[in-house]
Amino acid sequence: MLTVQSFAFNPFSENTYVVFNEHKNALIIDPGNVHDYETSALGKFISSNNLKIQNILLTHAHIDHVLGLQWSFDTYKVPILMHEEDKEILDKNPMTAKQFGFFMKPFEGDIQFISENGTLKLDEDEFKIYHVPGHSPGSIAYHNEKENFVISGDVLFEGSIGRTDLYKGNHEQLLESIRKKLFVLNEETKVYSGHGNPTSVGYEKHFNPFFK
Repeated sequence: MLTVQSFAFNPFSENTYVVFNEHKNALIIDPGNVHDYETSALGKFISSNNLKIQNILLTHAHIDHVLGLQWSFDTYKVPILMHEEDKEILDKNPMTAKQFGFFMKPFEGDIQFISENGTLKLDEDEFKIYHVPGHSPGSIAYHNEKENFVISGDVLFEGSIGRTDLYKGNHEQLLESIRKKLFVLNEETKVYSGHGNPTSVGYEKHFNPFFK
């Protein structure tokens, strides 16, 4: 059985997730911790639950989702999994940080690229990988069919969708990604978004104003 623990980090209130199973094996998804107290909270949760981090996953590489990426990699020394089409965005983050008035070093670590129709396993638990571009060119959603949830990043929110006015964003592409990749899932599928509260596929299909 999988447990999903969320943390709202950094000034953007970004959702960082730790997903773990009964064997104490775990994944960190979108580490956005930037303040010392955020890093401490994340680290203490992992250590107090005796979790063993197997991989660090990115739904996409916008700066608010990777502020804790270097710390996560340095601490747990496991590969970063992301879509190749967001590597350019990851590489641009030091420049993006300057625009927000702070300093950020280029990321240094082991990156492995994952793609559409691939799968990721955490012991007996399997995640399907969906390429859902539009918010960013390499946005990824991680779907666990058995436990009936998807971690969607900044693709689909409760009553909203991701921004498309950022670099390489595409509004129509985002809507198509949601319709073809997420709205085809079981309506009871829980959606863990990159910001805000969880929602469900069914609720968004019927009530999200962007699809009226």
